[in-house]
Amino acid sequence: MKTFLVIGGSSGIGLRTCELLRENGHHVIATYNTNHMEVPGIEFYQYDVKKREKLPFLPDSLDGLVYAPGSIQLKPFKRLGTDDILEDIELQVLGFTHVLQETLSLLGKSNDASVVAYSSVAVQTGFNFHSQVGITKGALEGLIRSLAAELSPKIRVNGIAPSLTDTPLADQLLNSEAKRQANADRHPMKRIGTTDDIAKATMFLLSEASSWITGQIIPVDGGISVLKK
Repeated sequence: MKTFLVIGGSSGIGLRTCELLRENGHHVIATYNTNHMEVPGIEFYQYDVKKREKLPFLPDSLDGLVYAPGSIQLKPFKRLGTDDILEDIELQVLGFTHVLQETLSLLGKSNDASVVAYSSVAVQTGFNFHSQVGITKGALEGLIRSLAAELSPKIRVNGIAPSLTDTPLADQLLNSEAKRQANADRHPMKRIGTTDDIAKATMFLLSEASSWITGQIIPVDGGISVLKK
């Protein structure tokens, strides 16, 4: 049994990852911000990553860290405000930085520690109205690669770049059958991503099966980043 910390484990991809880790017999510690959760077999604690406070609930050692907080803020570039960008950086880059600094010594005690964070298909493939996503997730991708170099060989650091996934975060983009069908049709696989799709990729990166993989941003995106049909 290994011990994993999932930051932002109360919904969507984070929650599904927690469930799969628990089903595979691991010790799972997870956080929520406002969405209070109680799930048998998972230790949930309230934590606001933007406050960058100490994590008082940490165990003696960790085998893996998953950083799942995110946002989807889509707007024309001319309406993009500095405060919007800074808020996303606070959540997705500085929050991740702080949590990893807090847990680094604990991850260092593992024989095969793995860190996973989430980028977006919109970093490597340009989409309309995704400037804010590109800025923040692009910064996260650069950080992931830098950390992978600095922390190897003891700790592996990788990212996953999903396309649109059926989570509460994406509800405004999927809240009608017409929107769901239009977004599904944009992908070569002709469907929307599921939390299972991303959580299973996360499980692979946390496992010993990926022990020779670090510094990678793995697209799990229904083929949209590389295929045109």
